[in-house]
Amino acid sequence: MIVLPAQPGVFLTLSLKVISMDEKRDTRKHIENQFREMRDYISRNVRDLELEKEFDKQAREITEYVDQNIKKFRGGTADPTTGETTGHSMPLIGDDAPSFTAVTTAGEINFPKDYRDKWVILFSHPADFTPVCTTEFMTFASMQDEFKALNCELIGLSIDSIYAHIAWLRTIREKIEYKGMKDVEITFPVIEDLKMEVSRKYGMLQPRASDTQAVRAVFMIDPRAKVRAILYYPLSNGRNMDEIKRLLQALQKSDAEGIATPANWQPGDDVIIPPPGSCGAAKERMEAKEESKYCLDWFMCFKKG
Repeated sequence: MIVLPAQPGVFLTLSLKVISMDEKRDTRKHIENQFREMRDYISRNVRDLELEKEFDKQAREITEYVDQNIKKFRGGTADPTTGETTGHSMPLIGDDAPSFTAVTTAGEINFPKDYRDKWVILFSHPADFTPVCTTEFMTFASMQDEFKALNCELIGLSIDSIYAHIAWLRTIREKIEYKGMKDVEITFPVIEDLKMEVSRKYGMLQPRASDTQAVRAVFMIDPRAKVRAILYYPLSNGRNMDEIKRLLQALQKSDAEGIATPANWQPGDDVIIPPPGSCGAAKERMEAKEESKYCLDWFMCFKKG
């Protein structure tokens, strides 16, 4: 207890608490613990921030890589010497079919304007006066009425002049007999594409196959001018025209009835009903007894052709 004079005749009494050594150690330990907790908290947040930054960096790199490859796929291939992109674009299924105006063996066409409300099979071939292409054109021509009956028009293309096209088609008509086909007249248009403008728009040029010849590409385009199917064959192998017709019929069947077609489907075969979207619908489908429908399992049901 300490007594101090405050004013004359007045004394102020102070009570001072003496801090023991043990209390000092406890206080120090408490402060040190708080400091360590704060340091650990800061360290964790720094690590989290660094991880987040690294994650963001990797995400950006992945996104850039994917974007670059999509651009290469859809917009062309970069020249390794200049870094510039060459035009080898390719529309994808569901895209609008690229429009063009072209000179053909049947006169000028404006696509898709001239083919409104029709299906179109646009196909390319490597060159005129080549044997594989000759067999393909003769087969397509022999089936042209079958395609017309399906509201579908044929359009051919190669990187040749209109004069080469005419000479080749005349040769086919006058001289070539193949598998019972003779005197075959090619009346569907064949596009002159010396500047490769249409070929580039449709990705028909593939540099590792040839820089000057289009591969055997097939684009099925619906009456709304949407690309619905794409087939690619190498230069060395001819296409199966029956398969092209079958695929066209399958697409038309799917559009008309909202169904899918199984492997090796042919017109008249059973078709697949879209899978149910809920447990209740799946149960109802399995329990339903319809003469025209049957299920192999809840997700795999068919409608009789």
